[in-house]
Amino acid sequence: MATLNPAFWAGKRVLLTGHTGFKGSWASIWLTRMGAQVTGLSLAPDQSPSLFEMARVAERVDSHLGDIRDPAAIEAALAGKTFDLVLHMAAQAIVRTSVEDPLGTFDTNVMGTARLLQALRGQPELKAVLTITSDKVYANNDSGRAFQEGDNLGGKDPYSASKAAAEIVVQSFAKSYFKDVAVGTARGGNVIGGGDFSRDRLVADIVRATRAGEAVVLRHPEATRPWQHVLDCLAGYFTLLEALAMRPDAPRALNFGPRPGGTEVTVGELATLGVQALGGMPWVHEPDPTSLEAKALAIDATLARTVLGFESRLEAPDAVALTMDWYGRQAAGEDALSLCLEQIEGYEARK
Repeated sequence: MATLNPAFWAGKRVLLTGHTGFKGSWASIWLTRMGAQVTGLSLAPDQSPSLFEMARVAERVDSHLGDIRDPAAIEAALAGKTFDLVLHMAAQAIVRTSVEDPLGTFDTNVMGTARLLQALRGQPELKAVLTITSDKVYANNDSGRAFQEGDNLGGKDPYSASKAAAEIVVQSFAKSYFKDVAVGTARGGNVIGGGDFSRDRLVADIVRATRAGEAVVLRHPEATRPWQHVLDCLAGYFTLLEALAMRPDAPRALNFGPRPGGTEVTVGELATLGVQALGGMPWVHEPDPTSLEAKALAIDATLARTVLGFESRLEAPDAVALTMDWYGRQAAGEDALSLCLEQIEGYEARK
């Protein structure tokens, strides 16, 4: 299987949007560890605590706080700089927030992407752009069938629909304007890992409830998701972005998720593993009949393995264990950045 090539990233000028978020903070730490020169563009963290602040990410990157919906903020981050690579992760990424604020979600995820791509048309040395969408871009009938890259796009909630629309925006810009720049999308599974304190995320809810001495509340304990550790997901993104920059045959849309045939874990099972690891109370079930979230979701990551030689290294139970180890040790007083670097190093050493 393919492994990351730190030599490729050394000295690369990378624009990373969404660098203040959970995945963005991990990406910033890992990219700079490999020697990349990272410029970040994102809103300020929307949760407290935040991994961005706990791990002192602003000290590692050229950090610009601004809204991807604002062309002036994009121009300010790009002003006077040339980039080799762009990893676009900035997004409104919470399903329930999208139901509460559909217009803001569409503006961020669709028009924010379009505004960024428009600004990048003026980058003379750009080699590749990778936009991160979601495993939820597919038209989902809750059959549980694992979606493949050629399946129909769709989305019955505003978040899913906005990410499917972003896929079409990226394709249109790629074909219309980026003739000599490889532009693609990555559709990642449900990501878990240390340092996520976002609203309405399962692991973050488990940690908050456990630290407060309360039981975490689950809406759909029977639901299945393609759980993936943040390091597996980011390794996939980095591998695809490198391929886009170096290989004319690199796929322009790719799923990243658990290994085909891997262990499937329901929401309830993951919550049980999490509260047991942290010494919390058993979870409770409070159904939400108004929820638009899919009950079954799976993606087929076979193409990443066959075309890029990439597949996830961590099974779901191992990903949960690594995640909860991070939270447990951080709560005991260990430094967040040191924990991230230790887990990155340990992941790189896996075969």
